Amino acid sequence: MTVAAEISQGSPLWTHEVLGLRAVVDPAGAVRLTAADRPWGRLVPLVEIVLTGHGRTWSGERFIDTTVGSRLVLRGHETVEDGEWLRTTIQLADPEIGLAADVVLSSIPGAGFLRSQVRLVNEGEAPLHVESVSTLTLGGIVDRAGGLDELTLHWADNDWLAECRWRRTPFRDQVVPLNRAAHGHEGRGCFERYSQGTWSTGRHLPVAALTDGDGGSWLWQIESSAGWRYETGEREGAAYVALFGPDDAHHQWRRTLVPGEEFTTVPGVLVHAPTGGLDAAFGELTAYRRLIRRDHADHRGLPVIYNDYMNTLMGDPTTEKLLPLIEAAGDAGAEVFVIDAGWYDDDAQGWWDAVGAWEASERRFPGGIQEVLDAIRRQDMIPGLWLEPEVVGVRSPLARTLPPEAFFRRNGVRVTEHGRHHLDLRHPEARAHLDRVVDRIVGEWGVGYLKLDYNINTGPGTENGTESAGEGLLGHHLAHLDWLTSLLDRHPGLILENCSSGGLRMDYAQLAVVQLQSTSDQQDLRRYPPIAASAATAVAPEQAAVWAYPQPHFDLDDIAFTMTTAMLGRVHLSGFLDRLDDVQAALVRSGVDVYRRLRPEIARGLPFWPLGLPSWDAEWLAHGLRTDTATYLAVWRREPVSGEAVGGDGDHSCSLRIPRLPGDRPRPEVLFPADAGTTATWDDDDGHLTVTLPRVNTATLIRLGA
Repeated sequence: MTVAAEISQGSPLWTHEVLGLRAVVDPAGAVRLTAADRPWGRLVPLVEIVLTGHGRTWSGERFIDTTVGSRLVLRGHETVEDGEWLRTTIQLADPEIGLAADVVLSSIPGAGFLRSQVRLVNEGEAPLHVESVSTLTLGGIVDRAGGLDELTLHWADNDWLAECRWRRTPFRDQVVPLNRAAHGHEGRGCFERYSQGTWSTGRHLPVAALTDGDGGSWLWQIESSAGWRYETGEREGAAYVALFGPDDAHHQWRRTLVPGEEFTTVPGVLVHAPTGGLDAAFGELTAYRRLIRRDHADHRGLPVIYNDYMNTLMGDPTTEKLLPLIEAAGDAGAEVFVIDAGWYDDDAQGWWDAVGAWEASERRFPGGIQEVLDAIRRQDMIPGLWLEPEVVGVRSPLARTLPPEAFFRRNGVRVTEHGRHHLDLRHPEARAHLDRVVDRIVGEWGVGYLKLDYNINTGPGTENGTESAGEGLLGHHLAHLDWLTSLLDRHPGLILENCSSGGLRMDYAQLAVVQLQSTSDQQDLRRYPPIAASAATAVAPEQAAVWAYPQPHFDLDDIAFTMTTAMLGRVHLSGFLDRLDDVQAALVRSGVDVYRRLRPEIARGLPFWPLGLPSWDAEWLAHGLRTDTATYLAVWRREPVSGEAVGGDGDHSCSLRIPRLPGDRPRPEVLFPADAGTTATWDDDDGHLTVTLPRVNTATLIRLGA
């Protein structure tokens, strides 16, 4: 009797009790992952693979129903303990072509997530040309009535200055009923989102969800900076989800596996919350993100950062301009001071297309940059610098001295985008150049914080020899992660901030290594709240860098507004703090003091949204963090665009339903600003908090606790 036959007569091949998942196998050896006991026809193969010459059994826009996926059969499985993790490998093979596919399902007992990767090995005698391979598939998802009509689809659009904009629509608006019985076939389409080019989140977040109308949620995340795609659709009256890394159709990715060669997909993770809706699911995803990232003291310390760029020096730093800002930032309570772009600029034609050497400007710092770095340290702050390491300007000498193979190339031509070339960090000279730069800045100059920016989208990638452009990008991406890891290995106390014109490469391939993520370049304090309030859907709160830029022309409401926007993430101060009057400066300092008291809670808090994920033009917005001892809420009231106030009770108040534990009798406390007329009243009968903000364009931070 075969392994598959033995298992099919007994218990499931694999189960995840918290998620309610089962891997089931039929007598022929085919394996499926299902959310419950569902008819076999509703399920999809555990791995879906498109090879050149072996496409799909039903043609269309979907990347399921693949010929190879339908031929994969079980040949074994094993579970091993890896610290607190349990890792189950389900071993599949296509005997016709000699392709092995090992699916590694990883989780922690009691946790509500599942992480998956797939390892392909060519055990045959001929090369195999891979065009797409899934990281995770799941079928059999239905609503509370056992159908699809009450499922809701959630996804996030992402753009420069407009990150983390969540959308929701009934599943049936995107995947319409087709009357399968009348046609004898499934549909050919699906709902899909995918990345384009080298900005992994330049269009959408690699995160999405299905909710079932009864508080249940399925939430997923793909961890790739080098191409990703997800799809969801219908299969025999149930929904399925399939997660992918890069593929040929969307990313020009192809991988040839010669006999004996292997390939491993990017990771994907699936979260299921049977109750509690998206708040519960994002809480579980936040806990997962904290588990997979590299440990670093910054995640516990959460130092307050001042950066000279936003609405301030804007890439034009000098000793004369910086010294008063350094003193004012220290007085305000900042603990890191970052000199942003321009510190290297000695070029009369401008620095944008001349970057690459990363040497300090003598013109901007006539006494040397060390004079400024020493001034930062005298204020008990960590000095930081901005770098854009992966690019070399077309006018930089490095564009001529580094070998052609050290740069992105396509069709034998070096890629140029917005006046820059792109380094390929697989090349030893490219990496050695950046190692010398960082070791000089960190090791010799004593810089303890690097903001690593990335401001160009160079398209599908690079071609080195016969590789596809997408495969070249994936290779660079893995080399880039390895380089970042090596920096932290050599300089363990170094803090790295990931930036890409704000949040355009905001993925957990990067964020499992670096400590912080810039959430936006948004310069309008009124437009920032929906980004800041939704940032915890993309990044753990203690990694989410949010600008607060008080200015001398702001009134006190404006200063409190911009400060509140950052206070449930990572405060990134900017603005001309040296020009504030005493009252304005005192308000900024009081906000920093409040933040420093609550930041240990941020590092362990789980996010929720009492008004739902915010829309871009919402008048009232609310974002909260829950710990086992308290709940913190940031609430904003903006000038209404149209319609009436969300919360009712006139235009001044908003009613927020706050989930609480049995027996809780929370007491609301307005933490910031202290004297702005804000009130917060708790109704113990129905579990609502009424927040009153007497003026438009104001905000407040509230604590609910015993």
